[in-house]
Amino acid sequence: MKVKRIEHIAIAVKSMAKMREVMEEKLGLTLEYEEHLPQYQTRLAMYPIGQTYLELLESDSPESETAQWIATRGEGLYHICLEVEHIDDALVELKQKGIGLIDEKPRTGHANSRIAFLDPRSTGNVLIELVELPSPSA
Repeated sequence: MKVKRIEHIAIAVKSMAKMREVMEEKLGLTLEYEEHLPQYQTRLAMYPIGQTYLELLESDSPESETAQWIATRGEGLYHICLEVEHIDDALVELKQKGIGLIDEKPRTGHANSRIAFLDPRSTGNVLIELVELPSPSA
């Protein structure tokens, strides 16, 4: 498996507006884009820093994964996302190496990417997301 970079670090927030104020007015970061992912009942905002992003996640529903995370652990660091070249091959390799998978097959994520989450019980209690970004021509 080839990890290309840390694609983003996700932060779960109760209020996108309040955290955007921190990111933009206090830290001077520039919002690249916002996206709503209705299948996850979540809105996100992406802030580029070098080749990595800070991703803010806000829930639309108390049943969403993001809302459940906040209810259990509070706002803050949610997961680290690693960009890989071939996500299907990466999942097979990691499973063979004994890493538990939340997602056996990739699902659709931000910017029409393909994503999958690893079971934090296999990764030192860190939620890790893998992402394969669409090719620039797609």
